Amino acid sequence: MTRNILLAGVGGQGILTIAAIIDHAAMQQGLYIKQAEVHGMSQRGGAVQSHLRISDEEIFSDLIPLGQADLILSLEPMEALRYLPWLSQDGAVVTATQPFINIPNYPDKEQLLSEISKHCKDVHFVNADKLAQEAGSPKAVNVVMAGAAAQYLGLSPEQLLESIRSLFSLKGQHIAELNEKAFKLGQTS
Repeated sequence: MTRNILLAGVGGQGILTIAAIIDHAAMQQGLYIKQAEVHGMSQRGGAVQSHLRISDEEIFSDLIPLGQADLILSLEPMEALRYLPWLSQDGAVVTATQPFINIPNYPDKEQLLSEISKHCKDVHFVNADKLAQEAGSPKAVNVVMAGAAAQYLGLSPEQLLESIRSLFSLKGQHIAELNEKAFKLGQTS
């Protein structure tokens, strides 16, 4: 089993948190993991991407070659579109639908979603903002998206939930429960 996952978004959306959840779950399942450092602007609003590679065999490179990503998990539709060249022919895109408008000539949302659909056989659009609000916090968009992508990760959903509990329990019981709810809402999206 090998999974190449490209995480995409903008600074401040929680790409590192998603990576930590997936990394922790993979390690708990005894899998090998390589994660490229987050590439992009290290400021809120700048484009950010990270490569995650998970396998039951040793991995030698942390970067995903063009055309080899099994999944693009994006917290922003324009960033999903930006990284489509990395997607394999049978790969999937899971993207939030709400744009993060940080440039004056940001493309029309419906055009972006249509363009993603044209270039990808398996695309899953998620109204993550709405689901995060339902979970109890707009900051939970990233965990909602982790839930929406769970079926593509090749990891046990129970282990992903356990990783969320473990990582967020340090912030208190309420925060752990809120993020567990966000993950479950994402799974049903």
